Amino acid sequence: MYTYIVSFFFIICLSSCAHVSNKYEYITIQGTAQGTYYRIVLQSNNQTYNIEYQIDSVLQSFDSLFNNYIDFSLISRINTNDTSVQIHPQFAYFWKKSVDIWSKTNGAFDISIAPIINAWKFGFKEDSLIPTPEKISELLKLKGMNKMGIRNNRFYKENPQMQIISNAIAQGYSVDIVCCFLDSRNIQNYLVDIGGEMKAKGLNAKGEVWNIGITKPVQYVDSLPIEQSYICTYKLENKSLATSGNYRKFYIKNGVTYSHTINPETGYPVRHELLSATVVADECIDADAVATACMVMGLEKSKQFFEKHKKYSCILLYSIGDSIAVYTTFDKKDINMQ
Repeated sequence: MYTYIVSFFFIICLSSCAHVSNKYEYITIQGTAQGTYYRIVLQSNNQTYNIEYQIDSVLQSFDSLFNNYIDFSLISRINTNDTSVQIHPQFAYFWKKSVDIWSKTNGAFDISIAPIINAWKFGFKEDSLIPTPEKISELLKLKGMNKMGIRNNRFYKENPQMQIISNAIAQGYSVDIVCCFLDSRNIQNYLVDIGGEMKAKGLNAKGEVWNIGITKPVQYVDSLPIEQSYICTYKLENKSLATSGNYRKFYIKNGVTYSHTINPETGYPVRHELLSATVVADECIDADAVATACMVMGLEKSKQFFEKHKKYSCILLYSIGDSIAVYTTFDKKDINMQ
């Protein structure tokens, strides 16, 4: 691991669309899903006819399970205590992974804090105000990954007022689901990017490993538009990558800036030097969840986490005065500082 001093950061994807001499061309498929964009670059084959419509269908099916903003989705029906809900295999895996990362991060990742997130206006409800300490104390009683779960293909909760939220993990999981679909079509080379969470397989159109650009945002206190310029590039080879950060999702009330990341232990938005966490893992569902947990844990606990869990690697950006320091466990051969 090693540290650099730089300015500020956001993440984009660098991938060439220049076609190499090959029987099958690389194509780009773009659209919207889960309130964000998706962009998929893949090398076509004899099974990719109308594949854009098939991908859209995969994402719509995913939304029907995990979209907190859709009343009839499986997760919404669980939150409203619909006793007729039978657990879908994808939801069972989603829950298994959520519990796993919750355990590994000592509760820093917790999808059972939906009532608290909604109270802070970062959830799936739009009518919330800054909650009082009394309200937060009351809502903290409604969280607990160990107070709910799957039993006999049904979801149970100790308290019917408990709710779960998928935002911190579903986007990464949707990347994995799309990649599984592409694998089923025997597609050997692709990059799937859904809202900045991504997974790469094989090579790009130049015959090279997919190159991901990591960029820096300017100071974010006044909600100014973010200027982007690279601080490094990373070679993403048959791995997944996800980023969580506080410099875009926040709001200001009475001169106070509130982060969108809520500490499940306190019920309050986090306030520390860590600005963003980019995590690389085999599965994007893991990368997404761990990146979120880092933003709760802060710099030092995140470092300790990656020391213990070597199967994940990271790049962490944190503030030092007017500058940003970059801590990373990425292999030096895979990262190129600008």
